[in-house]
Amino acid sequence: MAMYLKRLPPVIRCCLQPVFRDVQSCIYRKPRALVTGSRIHGLGAQSRTLYGGESKPPDTSLFVPVQLRPAENGDTDIGAELTQPLNKSDVLKVLNKFYKRKEMQKLGAENGLDARLFHQAFISFRKYVMETDPLHVDLHIILNDICCGVGHVDDLFPFFMRHSKQIFPMLDCMDDLRKISDLRLPPNWYPEARAIQRKIIFHSGPTNSGKTYHAIQRYLSAKSGVYCGPLKLLAHEIYQKSNDSGVPCDLITGEELVFVDPEGRPSAHAACTIEMCSVTAPYEVAVIDEIQMIRDPSRGWAWTRALLGLCAEEIHICGEGAAINLVTELMFTTGEEVEVRNYERLTPLKILDHALESLDNLRPGDCIVCFNKNDIYSVSRQIEARGLECAVIYGSLPPGTKLAQAKKFNDPADPCKILVATDAIGMGLNLSIKRIIFNSLVKPSINEKGEKEIDTISTSQALQISGRAGRFSSMFKDGEVTTMFRDDLPLLKEIMRKPVAAIETAGLHPTADQIEMFAYHLPDATLSNLIDIFVSLSQVDGLYFVCNIDDFKFVADMIQHIPLNLRARYVFCTAPINRKQPFVCTSLLRFARQFSRNEPLTFDWICRLVNWPVVSPKTIKDLVHLESVHDILDLYLWLSYRFMDMFPDANLVREIQKELDSIIQMGVYNITKLIRASESSASASDHSEAQGAHEKDIPNLKHNINSQGQRRPKGSQLVQPLPGNVKGPLASRLVQQGLLTTDMLAQLEKEWHSRQHDNGNHSSPQALKGKRRKK
Repeated sequence: MAMYLKRLPPVIRCCLQPVFRDVQSCIYRKPRALVTGSRIHGLGAQSRTLYGGESKPPDTSLFVPVQLRPAENGDTDIGAELTQPLNKSDVLKVLNKFYKRKEMQKLGAENGLDARLFHQAFISFRKYVMETDPLHVDLHIILNDICCGVGHVDDLFPFFMRHSKQIFPMLDCMDDLRKISDLRLPPNWYPEARAIQRKIIFHSGPTNSGKTYHAIQRYLSAKSGVYCGPLKLLAHEIYQKSNDSGVPCDLITGEELVFVDPEGRPSAHAACTIEMCSVTAPYEVAVIDEIQMIRDPSRGWAWTRALLGLCAEEIHICGEGAAINLVTELMFTTGEEVEVRNYERLTPLKILDHALESLDNLRPGDCIVCFNKNDIYSVSRQIEARGLECAVIYGSLPPGTKLAQAKKFNDPADPCKILVATDAIGMGLNLSIKRIIFNSLVKPSINEKGEKEIDTISTSQALQISGRAGRFSSMFKDGEVTTMFRDDLPLLKEIMRKPVAAIETAGLHPTADQIEMFAYHLPDATLSNLIDIFVSLSQVDGLYFVCNIDDFKFVADMIQHIPLNLRARYVFCTAPINRKQPFVCTSLLRFARQFSRNEPLTFDWICRLVNWPVVSPKTIKDLVHLESVHDILDLYLWLSYRFMDMFPDANLVREIQKELDSIIQMGVYNITKLIRASESSASASDHSEAQGAHEKDIPNLKHNINSQGQRRPKGSQLVQPLPGNVKGPLASRLVQQGLLTTDMLAQLEKEWHSRQHDNGNHSSPQALKGKRRKK
């Protein structure tokens, strides 16, 4: 290089000297020193700090290469003028030789390029060298030297690393990224809470033990206080109870902010969902309800934030004793002591020695617990077929509908004495239940890794649900629990005899500020990719885990193509939606698109989106659609709380949501009629398919059926029609619905094969080959 510089005019030499200085000051100095083991070892020791000492190596599969724009190097090929034009074939041989050198791969690994990244970086580098015309003068000269035999192939490493850091910018800022994603000291995130010495009181006990009652009494007697609960229903209950007691209290949920003061001034007391609690406002007393939710794979971070960050002189924690040790350890890191107050159940709870076995054995005050909607529909249909009325409660129902169904079941004057519910009754509703009956002990769930699991319910879940029987304030003082089927009863007894597993870790979640700092260092990465890299690099100690972020990433990927600033994009991604509901997901997408255009989402706009006004549901499918519409209106209100100017008609939307709630209530009240209508529709559709099959291949089929009570052949098995459309081949559906038996199906197959044989097996492979040979 120095030889070429000496040949240049002084002006050009001055311009090029900084370029050569930069190249010479790269990680690699002299080519021959690379070949020696000592030089490589010394370089590795220096670069070990790249990943933060003993930190775990990052998951490089998450590193998405940045697409580089073609560099504008001007029309003049200075490198060619100083040396000679490059022979592309020779250059390709040089590059491939560089890639195969073990020393280069090892040096790349010491600088953050594992085998995967090294390969990706090389492919990009080779493409850049072969397609860029003209090349940068410094790279051109080095390649010419190597091709002419006066340079070493290892001289390419500094240029290769420079290119690698351009397509993988995280290599240059790994230490900063690790510091940002270091989650080992969460107590330090809340300086206001650390500035005061808080008194921590843990109210421990099972359901119906009065633990929350005692905490709320202290909350009501304080000069100021905040209640933090897991559900809108619980927050609303405390809001009403507080105001009824003469203690002015505001209501704060993700979709609603209600000030009792006519002029809109905040009250000294507030009841909120736990995600909405303030960690900067000072209070005398704070209540954190259902502390065992701190281990929840998706929402646990909210309980951790409240526990560590609430600025209250007294923190009253209510929940299972399984969380005592974890809370004590967490408070030890803040220098605060925990006072534990234990409570016993106020009314007895008995596990029965016999299962229900038949719905004919139902009694007033019974609650059948199912873990999916289809079972809810099936059981309620069978109950009302026996002339009994039942109330229905499941998770996706609007809060108003849940309360209406609970009131219907609790009312002594109402003929409805049976409840069919999911585990949504586990918290948030006061119900007069005498006996809990588990329809099943298997429940689908999502673990901390975001993986779906189907397993038996835990002891904690069994106790939480069973504890709803025999409430102290209800008409049934003693509670009972059993199963629907005899085989499940021993398992239930075993589950409930086990001690509740201790809660060992608390959830954490990256904040918007942390993601913004990540985005500053990686401006070309998508939000979903930023989150992945953050979690991959994050470090937590043994008391914490990073909450599942699949829902966040799902929305991030869905709206990635929409131009939004990072803060707004983050808010949209934290919106609470059920990604199993396509209408809700597409509506969020349309919200984001309208928002990106800076066009307010008006009342008329949302009415057109949900096709308001809606009609009363006629089938279960209609009811499910109305539940989705309710969720969309909830989503509008949630976003209006955060972007008031872009979602200006929250009050009007809240009014139609109340009207929709009433329509859904009527639909749930008539749910068995909707199920019957759905079954009739499905039966009509399936019958028409069966009729078509009869006309073609199945003679006399109509004489062998009907699910409505017509004559069946001897030995046929009665199969109850399934609600809704049953997917699958026609034969399978006919067997499932009792229109065919397996014996009849086997006979039809035999007749078909016999007919094929009589026709000369023309469709056999041998026959087809013969036809081809003839042609």
